[in-house]
Amino acid sequence: MSDLKLVALDHEDLKVISAHLQDAVFKTKDVAFLTHEKRFAIIINRFNWADFIDNQLNDNVTMTRHRAAFRIEGVLWAQTQNLDLQKKDQVLSLLTIQYEQLHKDDPAGLVTLILAGNSAIRLKVEYVEMELRDLGSVWAASSKPEHTFNT
Repeated sequence: MSDLKLVALDHEDLKVISAHLQDAVFKTKDVAFLTHEKRFAIIINRFNWADFIDNQLNDNVTMTRHRAAFRIEGVLWAQTQNLDLQKKDQVLSLLTIQYEQLHKDDPAGLVTLILAGNSAIRLKVEYVEMELRDLGSVWAASSKPEHTFNT
């Protein structure tokens, strides 16, 4: 499969990027908020769910992770919840990305990266503009991400 490159320019596009980033992992040191450029970026290891599902249909259990870059433009500020940014080697797991429009007919909104362990990164954005791009490194994943749910 060729490298993935996706761009999101609205909240519907964002849902597609979120699906491809489900269960991606990254370290705190791989996160950057460039305030003067209004850019938030992460170097991330994404689990390739699309290939995994395709392979399962063909009775193949191949699982891979891809090194990728994820960036968000137009970021005005960032907040974290339950994260110690001083722990640079802390591994974080991205569950989903949510978008909340602040005012009707205004592209500004809140983008929230929901992380495992009741953690989150919330970004106020002027508009939706994001890119997810594979960087070429691919390796076999040792396991499929699993989730436990409290009922």
